[in-house]
Amino acid sequence: MRRWIMHVDMDAFYASVEQRDNPEYRGRLVIVGGLSSRGVVATASYEARKLGVHSAMSIVKAKELCPDGIYLRPRFAVYHAISEQVHEIMHRYTPYIEPLSLDEAFLDVTGLHGRFTGPYALGKAIKEEIWEATGLVASVGVAPNKYLAKLASDIKKPNGLVVVPYGKEAEFVAPLPVKRLWGVGKQMTKRLQEAGFYKIGQLAALPDERALKSIAGNQAKRLYDMARGIDERPVEYERQVHSIGNELTYEEDLIDPQLIDQEWYFFAHKVAKRLRQQNLKGRTIAIKVRFNDFETLSRQKRTEVPTDNEETLYRVGMMLYNKLNINKPIRLLGLTVSDFAGALGQTSLFEEETFQEDLARAMDGLEAKFGEGIVMKGALWQRATQQKREEENHNETF
Repeated sequence: MRRWIMHVDMDAFYASVEQRDNPEYRGRLVIVGGLSSRGVVATASYEARKLGVHSAMSIVKAKELCPDGIYLRPRFAVYHAISEQVHEIMHRYTPYIEPLSLDEAFLDVTGLHGRFTGPYALGKAIKEEIWEATGLVASVGVAPNKYLAKLASDIKKPNGLVVVPYGKEAEFVAPLPVKRLWGVGKQMTKRLQEAGFYKIGQLAALPDERALKSIAGNQAKRLYDMARGIDERPVEYERQVHSIGNELTYEEDLIDPQLIDQEWYFFAHKVAKRLRQQNLKGRTIAIKVRFNDFETLSRQKRTEVPTDNEETLYRVGMMLYNKLNINKPIRLLGLTVSDFAGALGQTSLFEEETFQEDLARAMDGLEAKFGEGIVMKGALWQRATQQKREEENHNETF
C-alpha cells in the first residue's frame, strides 16, 4: 500500500484568530508579538506580510515597515484551546498524528483516501471541517512523504491545497530554490550557491551524493535524497515527552524581588497544570535565568517523590534561584520538570499535599468548563491585574 502523508498548517494562526475574534481587524495589518522595543513578531497577517513583516522579526523593524499596523500581545490560552479543537478533528481521520506546534502537524493518512475519491478530496474534507469548527483557514499538503507534504502545504498559501502524486516527487521540487530543502539554512544555502547550485533540480541531476560531500559533509546523502523527493522518515505519533516547562523573555528587565517571586509562582502554576493535563509527575525540577548581558545560569534538583504540585515546584524553584544570589537585571526566567513517572499510583503521604492536589484538579475542572483565569490564587491574580494595567497604559500611549 502506498504511504500518504498529510501536513496541516493553520494560516497566520495567531493573527487569524485575532481577525476572527475582532471583525474590525479583518483585512488589516495585524501583528502579534511582544510590544516593547525588545519584542519580536510571533505572527503577522498576510496583509502585513506583503509589507515584509514576518515571524521572528524584531518589533522595532516591524514598526518601521508597518507603522500603521495593529500590534497585539499573544493570547496563548485562546490559541491553545483552538489548537485542541483542530487536533480533535485530525483524530477523527487518523490516530497517527505528529504535532509540530500549536498550528501545524503531520498525519499519516495511508489507506484513508479510500473513503474519499482520492487524496485531494481527503485534504479538502479536513480543511472544510476545520473551517466549520473554528472559522479559520488551514493550508494542506498531501504527498508520499513528510518533506513533500510540508512543501505542498506551503506552496499555495494562504488557503492552499496541493497533492504531490506518486512518480512526480522529483519533478515537484526541481524548480524550487535550494533554500527550500528541509534543514538548509542561510549558511548552507550560501555554500550551495557558491558551488553553482541554485535550484533543487541541479542537485538531483548529480550522479550521486559524493559531489556534495565537500559542501554538506555528512548531510550530503540527506540533501541528495530530498533533491530527488525522497524522505523515508515516519510520522512520529508515539514521541514521548521528555520535559515540560515554561520560560519567558521579558520586555523590561526584572529587578524587583517581589515581581521575580511572582513570576516563579506563575511558572510553577503553568507547568503543574500542563503536567496534570498529560497525567505526568516529574522528579527533576530545573530553572533557567538569563541576565540582560545574556549570561545564562541553570540549576536543577531531583526530588524523592515525583510531583505535579505547583507549591512544590514553586518552593524548589525559589530555593534554586535564591542559592544563585543574583544581583543583576533579569531578561529571562524559566522552569522545567523532567524525569517523569505516571501520575496514577503516586499518592502523597501528606494530608496537606493531598488537599493541594484535589484543589488543583478542582480548579482545572472549573477552567476547562468556564475558561482559563476564571478562578485564580492570590499571586496569579496580582500578576494578571498588573499585566492588564500595563497593557492599558501601553494602548493609551501607543
